[in-house]
Amino acid sequence: MSKKTESPVAVYGALVANLIIAAAKLTAATFTRSSAMLSEAIHSFVDTGNEVFLLLGIHKSKKPPDELHPFGHGKELYFYSLVVAVLIFGIGGGMSFYEGIKHINEPVEIRDPLWNYIVIAVAFVSESISFLIALREFLKEKGKRSFVNALLTSKNPTNYTVLLEDAAAIAGLIIAALGIYLGHTLNNPNLDAVASLLIGAVLTIVAFFLAFESKQLLIGESAEREVVQKIKEITDDDPSVRYTDKILTMHIGPDEVLLNMEIQFSKDVLLTELPDVISRLEDKITSCYPEIKQIFIEAGSIKKQKF
Repeated sequence: MSKKTESPVAVYGALVANLIIAAAKLTAATFTRSSAMLSEAIHSFVDTGNEVFLLLGIHKSKKPPDELHPFGHGKELYFYSLVVAVLIFGIGGGMSFYEGIKHINEPVEIRDPLWNYIVIAVAFVSESISFLIALREFLKEKGKRSFVNALLTSKNPTNYTVLLEDAAAIAGLIIAALGIYLGHTLNNPNLDAVASLLIGAVLTIVAFFLAFESKQLLIGESAEREVVQKIKEITDDDPSVRYTDKILTMHIGPDEVLLNMEIQFSKDVLLTELPDVISRLEDKITSCYPEIKQIFIEAGSIKKQKF
């Protein structure tokens, strides 16, 4: 299950790093006229905006339930993570493709690439630090799961979004450095433009992955299989339960799960005893999984009290 999002260290770290790096890249692109560096500047500005949207999503997701939203606002975070994916694809990837195509059609010779190399080196160090912070936060959440499995099943978009953004940023810097170096060394500005296209491709891949994950969470993704199985074991082991018929779960936020269960109770359970039995089951489940905030139990096979 996902960890608390109350202190999004990775998001704040990425926000500060991206803002500084974006300004430096834009300055270098202005003086050197590098297409790849301009794409990287756009990339960093988009990432800065992304962190703002993630922080906004975290803030809004904490709003308490109200009459129109009885289950709370947890899915606000999933909506804003989808906005982030759209921004990465539409602005980051789109502008990188545009700059690449434009400079292939109208090649521009790179001037004094030294500034580009300095900015890329500084950006690489900053992005690596931000990546390590995000990786540390993600590994805390991962637990015993494999890295890929944790990435695919995570219910907390803040950590894996920043992690993938930083990974894409590092890949983009390497591509930009190669494009600028080869374009200048071989006196072929088209290579710089090709680097811009490759940066756009990297951003597009990341954007599609984030959009897919956000869609899964928005339409209502269940809790992990191991959690559902453990809930079944908890209820089936209770002496008042014959068997658990159905268990339906849905994440309504990274740390909020809705649980609906259909339980066949033992025939000797009286109707007057049912509230105590249900309360006991709820306590057992929430003590094991405190993120399960709402529990609805449909009861079957209840013997009516005789007077």
